[in-house]
Amino acid sequence: MVPASRVLRVASRDLRRAIDLLTAEGGAKFARRVARRLYRLVVPRSYAAWIRRYDRPVAPQRLGSDARCGAPPGGSPPTIDLLMPEAGDPAGLAATATSLQRQTAPDWRLLIALGPATPPAALRAASTVAEHDRRIRLVRTAPEPDSADADGFAAAANRLLAEADGSFVALLGAGDALAPDAVAAMQRAVARPDTVLAFSDEDVLRRSRLPWRRAVRADPWFKPDFNPALMLGCDAVGRLAVLRRDRVVAVGGIRPGFCGAEEYDLVLRYTRGLPAAAIRHVPRILCHRPAEVRHPGGWRRVDGAAAARRAAAEHLAAIGTVATLEPGPAGNRVVLAAPRTAPRVSVLVATTGRPAVAARCFHTLLKGTDYQALEVLVLVSEAATADPERAAFLDGLAADARVRLVVGPDRPFNYSEVNNRGAAQATGDVLCLLNDDTEALRPDWLAGLAARVAQPGVAAAGAMLLYPDGTIQHAGVLLGLGGVAGHVGHREPRGSAGPFGRLALEQDVAAVTAACMAVRTEVFRAVGGLDEGLPLAYNDVDLCLRIRRAGWRIVWTPAAELVHHESASLGRHDTAHAIRFAEDVRLMRHRWGPDLDADPYYNANLSLDRAYALAFPPRQRSGGADGPGPVGALTR
Repeated sequence: MVPASRVLRVASRDLRRAIDLLTAEGGAKFARRVARRLYRLVVPRSYAAWIRRYDRPVAPQRLGSDARCGAPPGGSPPTIDLLMPEAGDPAGLAATATSLQRQTAPDWRLLIALGPATPPAALRAASTVAEHDRRIRLVRTAPEPDSADADGFAAAANRLLAEADGSFVALLGAGDALAPDAVAAMQRAVARPDTVLAFSDEDVLRRSRLPWRRAVRADPWFKPDFNPALMLGCDAVGRLAVLRRDRVVAVGGIRPGFCGAEEYDLVLRYTRGLPAAAIRHVPRILCHRPAEVRHPGGWRRVDGAAAARRAAAEHLAAIGTVATLEPGPAGNRVVLAAPRTAPRVSVLVATTGRPAVAARCFHTLLKGTDYQALEVLVLVSEAATADPERAAFLDGLAADARVRLVVGPDRPFNYSEVNNRGAAQATGDVLCLLNDDTEALRPDWLAGLAARVAQPGVAAAGAMLLYPDGTIQHAGVLLGLGGVAGHVGHREPRGSAGPFGRLALEQDVAAVTAACMAVRTEVFRAVGGLDEGLPLAYNDVDLCLRIRRAGWRIVWTPAAELVHHESASLGRHDTAHAIRFAEDVRLMRHRWGPDLDADPYYNANLSLDRAYALAFPPRQRSGGADGPGPVGALTR
């Protein structure tokens, strides 16, 4: 039975949040929020219900015309050749062919590889579908003995690539079924001259328990936009992926030696050095894959993880990063080597100086952290130094040669102002903003954060934060969640992989919490530091948004783990706190509104009320290749 005290705490917390939201949003907007919550209680939220309501093909007249596909006036849309290196089982091959023949865009070609090892039934099925459609072509492949290409996938794929003449190519497996407007949607996506790669969302087809239904759609994978850090741990592109044929050839095609992870290896090489603008994500389910072909990590074969680790290691070496890859719960885990010259890290700890709160933090920081190039700036007010107990505690800290006290004036607490004052006096190459109610669990936590900030293009990194009971408090920040931003993985069990491994795999994120954030000092200063107009809430999110606007990346890693005794240093919430929080909410919505509703590392088909739940309705319209949902479904 749940203790009454816990029920009261939860009820009190929810009531405070409701009051904060009502103050921030006003009566009308708050009423709409309540109405949405009540609506969710009575309306089915299953994927089947989502499909019925929102997953409708875009009408050809809206998407399939030359103008909407991005073709020049009087010209033709980009041509996409679909390559099938393995004919597979006859039923799967027939299902793929049928889905192509139902496309709203007629200008596609399917090339099927047939080799000595192709089963007779698959040969007959391939011949049958090719006889009935000239757009389907059978390509005979000669045996090419290569011990590195165990199942001949690479040789067959390269043979098809040589036979293709479309501007773009995409790999398909037997049994992959495309949505009716998939080709048209991808033609539009790649029609822009600067687009080099486009990829869509996907789901799986499971056998139905009902005898009159062949398969049911399940397990939707609503992907983030291209995520370089996530790609090191898993194939975050998957299918349907459309690539420029000439660039595929230029990077070496499909390489043998990566059996089970050939497509993953190709995408790593193909995207190396590409600007973000060259890669487009179409947030719609355009490919339905047989359930049995989706393996953890996204590899083509269940034994592809080892090959994927080699591919990722080669990719990291090519971009100048020294790292090893280890097996993980949802893919592969990146272990970065320490930089040759460890950057000096200035740890900024704003504290009231109360030993009961801060002692654990400073103990694990000064005695339980193995990072040597370290200085600690303890940011306190004059009141803290005047109190005998706190002064004695602070004097004990200052006895460590790595520690400096930075004393500020007595005035209402402003997190941004206090940390900006500390940053101005820091001498490190990297700043680490750290709450005094945190407790490091691993001695290498700071080395892990510093190594990530030292990566090319990365300006900030965040850690895995846990509650004292071991559940997750922070695994990155999701923009728009709950109104402005919220933590990913909240209250999930420690060790949980989460949806598609997002709680176990390092990844690019839009923001991380400043309870534990490492950031390049030069970048922090260049973007103006923390906004002192946000004294209490969301100052870290605002900082991260400005860092990303300046062209830098932000990563979250599970390799740094700390316990966060959340808000212990701030004490109880009161009316003034609620009013200040409401003001911070209004400022963030005014400044960043459109950005808060479009986190590039989330998906418009997923809810902003509950992380990774389906959005009813999606936040985009389907008037083109980029929008999920029915025509006219606008919520943005």
